[in-house]
Amino acid sequence: MAPRFNFLLHAFLCLALATTSFSLSPKFYDNLCPQALPAIKRIVEAAGCDGSLLLDSTSAFETEKNARGNFNSVRGFEVVDQIKAEVDRVCGRPVVSCADILAVAARDSVLALGGPTWKVRLGRRDSTTASRALADSVLPSASMDLPALISNFKNQGLNTRDLVALSGGHTVGLSQCVIFRNRIYNATNIDPTFAKERRVTCPRTGGNTNLAPFDPTPARFDTAYFKNLVKERGLLTSDQALFSGGSTDKLVETYSKNSDAFWVDFGKSMIKMGNIKPLTGNQGQIRVNCRKVN
Repeated sequence: MAPRFNFLLHAFLCLALATTSFSLSPKFYDNLCPQALPAIKRIVEAAGCDGSLLLDSTSAFETEKNARGNFNSVRGFEVVDQIKAEVDRVCGRPVVSCADILAVAARDSVLALGGPTWKVRLGRRDSTTASRALADSVLPSASMDLPALISNFKNQGLNTRDLVALSGGHTVGLSQCVIFRNRIYNATNIDPTFAKERRVTCPRTGGNTNLAPFDPTPARFDTAYFKNLVKERGLLTSDQALFSGGSTDKLVETYSKNSDAFWVDFGKSMIKMGNIKPLTGNQGQIRVNCRKVN
């Protein structure tokens, strides 16, 4: 489950591709299909947003799956297919959007890994297209410094607290050598022992797809990620940027010592992120297959 959780923080890029309409509600499926949420929970191992992340590329458009930050990093598409099939079965027809399936799965995945829970507002519709170019433009890069990260999140309507809290999603999962190689060989704000450990599985050349965990407990939703940052053991440049003498240092320290504070803020930020420009009402569609438009 943990590796597939890596794309939780990529969810907001999908949400940025839609337009605003009606309000979402946690009770949206209470009458439409009360069996839907329990079905998702049974198979949960995935997360996302408006479903554009799930579309396979076609001749008409190149999808977000192939975007710089998602290519070879976003796991669990097959599990989402399983969830969709089961939800449609128990509901008798496609009434639950792929976007809502992903939103609920994100919450249930965090809970299954020992983390917090929150109320997911539902009623999203699925997008009918996806854009690699747009995804590349809004997805934060692993090489970003703090000002760039703050600006990136601000462009999505998210503040600095959201940035730090949602970055805490890296408390689970793995990253590829090609993503963190530059940091472990060239950074100065890195624990030497940590750098040496990571170089064992990430040589200067080759081994691009070799994996390393973001923190010592990659299958547990805890505060180890923030404890690592305080020790200059952040795996990505964008991770360590959160604790580098800047405005977010104090919040990182707080989260490293207080799991309750992290959990509360993470839940609030996930709700906030999930409400960024969702397709609702008559917009978009309810996809029959999460990988394809109807």
